[in-house]
Amino acid sequence: MSEPLQLIIDRIATPIGEMIVITDHDGNLRAVDWADYEPRMQRLLQLHYGANGFKLEPGKISATLTKAINRYFAGNLAALDTLPVATAGTPFQRSVWRALRDIPFGTTITYAALAQKIGKPAAVRAVGLANGANPIGMIVPCHRVIGANGSLTGYGGGIDRKRWLLKHESNPFSLENTTSIWKLEA
Repeated sequence: MSEPLQLIIDRIATPIGEMIVITDHDGNLRAVDWADYEPRMQRLLQLHYGANGFKLEPGKISATLTKAINRYFAGNLAALDTLPVATAGTPFQRSVWRALRDIPFGTTITYAALAQKIGKPAAVRAVGLANGANPIGMIVPCHRVIGANGSLTGYGGGIDRKRWLLKHESNPFSLENTTSIWKLEA
């Protein structure tokens, strides 16, 4: 029996709520979620690593990672593009997640178009399931996937956050304005 994967869990304040960030000891992102969805994040970790396949230990993630996330919210959208990720998941899931990272800022794609993009046009439902199993939402931008009719369909962090992220990415603005706008819309 192998030792469980040792993971660091930290929390970062963002304009749209507290974010939970989980990395390995090499600084690779393993999971990102919102504090109010922590049970979902725990389920995803168990799905990908097994119930006893990981151990979370409180700590501080790298300053580089924290700065990149803060720069994203301040309007530098590309700050997340080069963050190192190491996710479990099936080869199919990882192909969907790679394709998600190729969706340009300020644009959306349907599940059907995403299935086409990965060369599996009949796998629309499987693409949706892979999208929902994405452990590092926002970094791997599953919020950019919408329904066939253009509707904002499910997002692990909630539809309000999905709407906010899409608006932020299509019209980035400063962190100071982001905070005040969020308070006005809440």
